Amino acid sequence: MNSSILIIIATLALAFYLGIRARKGQEMKLEQWAVGGRSFGGLIMFVLMAGEMFSTFVFLGASGAAYRFGAPAIYIFCALTYIVPFWILPPIWRYAKKHNLLTQSDFFAKKYNSKPLGLLVAVIGVVSMIPYIVIQLKGFQIIASEASYGMISPTLAVWIGMIVVTVFVYVSGIHGSAWTSMLKDILMLVVILILGIYLPIYYFGGIQPMFETLEATKPGFLLFADEGLSIPWYVSLCVIVALGQYMWPHCFGASLSAHSASTLRKNAAILPLYQIVLVFIIFIGFTAAVQIPNLQGAESDLALFKLAKTAFPAWFIGVVGAAGMLAALIPCSMLILTASTILSKNIYKAVKPNTSNEQLARLTRIFVPIVSLISLYFTFFGGNTMLALLTMAYSFVLQLFPPLIFSLKKKNPVSKAGAAAGMIVGVGLVAYFTLAETTMATLFPTFPQFIRDFDIGIAAITVNMIVMFTVSAFTRKIQLPINEGTISQKISS
Repeated sequence: MNSSILIIIATLALAFYLGIRARKGQEMKLEQWAVGGRSFGGLIMFVLMAGEMFSTFVFLGASGAAYRFGAPAIYIFCALTYIVPFWILPPIWRYAKKHNLLTQSDFFAKKYNSKPLGLLVAVIGVVSMIPYIVIQLKGFQIIASEASYGMISPTLAVWIGMIVVTVFVYVSGIHGSAWTSMLKDILMLVVILILGIYLPIYYFGGIQPMFETLEATKPGFLLFADEGLSIPWYVSLCVIVALGQYMWPHCFGASLSAHSASTLRKNAAILPLYQIVLVFIIFIGFTAAVQIPNLQGAESDLALFKLAKTAFPAWFIGVVGAAGMLAALIPCSMLILTASTILSKNIYKAVKPNTSNEQLARLTRIFVPIVSLISLYFTFFGGNTMLALLTMAYSFVLQLFPPLIFSLKKKNPVSKAGAAAGMIVGVGLVAYFTLAETTMATLFPTFPQFIRDFDIGIAAITVNMIVMFTVSAFTRKIQLPINEGTISQKISS
C-alpha cells in the first residue's frame, strides 16, 4: 500500500468523522436536518455554497476545457453567476422563512397557490439531480483510480464513498455537508494553488514564459474563434449559467439555511473570490497543452493528474486525489439530501397529504439510501449517455427561472397555468434539442453568424417565456401584493 492510498483513506475517514459529529447538540427535526434551522452564518454559507458549485468539474472538467479549447475555457469565470443571487436570494429567503418553506417546490407551490405546480417543479428537480449525482460519482471513480496509481478499484472506491456520504447525510443532514465542505475547501485551495503556481514554474520558468511558449507552439490558442466558440457563444453561455445556477434545487435549498437575508447578500458578494482559484486551474490546463499535447477526447480531463504525476511524489498525488474525491462527494451529499427532501415532502405528500411531520421526517431519511442506490445503479450501468443527460438537466432547471423571477414582483403577471405551460414546453424543447443534437446554427442556418453561435438554451428559454405570457394572458389572476417578496422593496437586513 503506497502513501497516496493511505492519505486518501485517512481523508475519507476524517470526512466521515466530521459529517457524523456535525449533528452534535442538534435536535434533528426536518427543518434542522434539511436547512439547518436557517441558522448558518457567513462562513458556513460561504463554504457550503462553494462546496456545491465547485465539484469534480474543477478538478477534471475545467483543466480539461483549458487543455482542449484554450481561451474559450474562461466561460468558467461567469461573474453574472454571483450578481443574480445577490438580488433574488434575499427576497426568496424572507418569503421562505415567513411561510416555513424548505424546498424549491414549496416556494413555487406557495407563490402560485398551486400544489400541482409545486409537484411539477419537484419532478423536474429530481429528474435533473440524478444525472448530476452520477457525473460526480463517475468523476470520483476516475480520481480514485488515478490518485492511487490504479491500485484502488473504481467500483470499490465509489461504494465506499457513497456509504460515507449516505451515512453522514442520514445522521446529520445539511450540517454534515457544511462541516465536510470546510475540509474539502481547505484541501482544494492548497492543492490548486500549489499545482497552478508550481507547474508553470517547473516546466517553463514562470507564468509569463508559459503564455509565450503556448502562443509560439499553438498560435491562436489564446483567442476566441470568429465562429463557433466565439464571443457571442461565450456571452450567451454566461447568461444561461447565471440564470440557471441557483435554479438547481440543491443550490436553492442551501440558500434557505442562511441565518438572514443579509448573510446571503454578503455571501454573493464574496463568493467570487473563489473564482481566483479557477485561474490556477486554467494554468494547469495550459501547461498540459504544451507538455502532453496528444490527449484525445475524455483523456483530456486527466490532464491535471497526468501532469502532476510527472512533477510530484506519490504522497502529494494522494493529497490531490483526496481533495478531488471530496470535490465529488460534498456536492453529492447536498444533491442526495435535497432529492430525498423533495421526494418525501413534495412528491410523496402530494399523493398522501395526511402524512404527519414526524412521518415525513422519517420518510425523508429513508429516501437517502434509496437515492444513493439509484445513483450507484446509473453510475455502473448508465453508460456515457449521462453526460448528455446532465447537459439536458442544466437546461431543464433553467426553465424554472422565468416564473420564479416574476413571482417576486408585487403584481405577478404570470398565472400558475402560464408558469406550468412555459416550463413544460421549455423542458420539452430542451429534451428535443439535446437528443437531436440541435444547435442554433442548425435551427437557424440563414441567420447572422452571431445568432448562430448562441447557445441553444437561449431558444428554449425564449419560447418558454412566449408560451408563459401567452397562456397567462388568458388565465391570469393578478397575485396580491407580497411586500416581503419583491425585488423593488428597499433591501435591508
